[in-house]
Amino acid sequence: MSTNGRATRDLREILQKPGNDACADCGAPDPTWGSCSLGVFICLACSGIHRNFPDISKVKSLSLSHWEDHEVQFMAENGNELMKSKYEAAVPVYYYKPTHKDCQVLREQWIRAKYERKEFSNPGNSFTYEEGMRDGVLMKRGRDNGQFLSRRFVLSEREGTLKYFTKYDAKEPKAVIKVDTINATFQPEKIGNPNGLQITYLKDYSTRNIFIYHDSGKEIVDWFNSIRAVQLHYLKVAFPGATDAELIPKLTRNFLKEGYMEKTGPRQTEGFKKRWFTLDHRRLMYFKDPLDAFAKGEVFLGNRDHGYNASPGLPAGTHCNGTWQHGITIETPDRCFLFTCETESDQQDWLKHFNDVVSAPMSPQEYTMEALFKHRH
Repeated sequence: MSTNGRATRDLREILQKPGNDACADCGAPDPTWGSCSLGVFICLACSGIHRNFPDISKVKSLSLSHWEDHEVQFMAENGNELMKSKYEAAVPVYYYKPTHKDCQVLREQWIRAKYERKEFSNPGNSFTYEEGMRDGVLMKRGRDNGQFLSRRFVLSEREGTLKYFTKYDAKEPKAVIKVDTINATFQPEKIGNPNGLQITYLKDYSTRNIFIYHDSGKEIVDWFNSIRAVQLHYLKVAFPGATDAELIPKLTRNFLKEGYMEKTGPRQTEGFKKRWFTLDHRRLMYFKDPLDAFAKGEVFLGNRDHGYNASPGLPAGTHCNGTWQHGITIETPDRCFLFTCETESDQQDWLKHFNDVVSAPMSPQEYTMEALFKHRH
């Protein structure tokens, strides 16, 4: 057997060890690459990020590269679980650990923070995310003209706010956002920038979006994790008995799904119009344009036992004058909402998400939100 054939066989065996069957950095199943200098098994996408710092990480394909005996031995002696205990020894609970579904900037900064900056190797390290105050300039999209302009942002744990100012030395902020109403989610495709971050917050009970980015990936991810750190501080005060495991999901969250559908109005005789939809857990919001500051409207999705339901197709006799054919009907206790999707697969995907939401039990906070919603609409 050739030495490389033996190496491949040996590597396959090492992959069977617990923890080596998923990428050490993003958790993607069945990693096909390894870092022979760090001793971890990683996926193709993460191997591309490791290539950016060759002095720290030397990557090889498990099946296509030539492996020296001592490199195979090194992988056998280390592996994902042992290296995680070293490089992830002290990851703060609020720090967002990206998965293979997350965007490039989140994954790249996580990998750099672990191996290049060694941020989490020493318990007792002080983190930039925990300084209680963050002050800097970010590019923000103008609400009316769509241009990105530099704005000063100030995050304060003491005040529990994120403020932004139109001029660097302005006395009064343009907006004061309470951190406990913020959701932050990376949206590179939608914003058209690899470091694009969408911040959603509540203003007078309606949802407001702002879109920001920074040229430095590290800077924007630092802002993101600083927001999460301040939010966790506030949640611990609000829910003193809660565990970290209960509070972490209440920090920022990715939207369940976004995309275009067509919808008709309450009388269901109006034309179907194309709208951008965002499903943020129980709130289905729709916008004229994906980058609008305010939703045109929203639908609250409660629990199935309380009269909420989502089904394929439109009611018989619906005057469907839209261009899309794949209908969805959402029933709420007050009215029906009619939507159409462009393709059957899109329709099935939306329905799966809607049914997951209406099947899930509601929390006390969600009952409060439902009551507010009914009061408002």
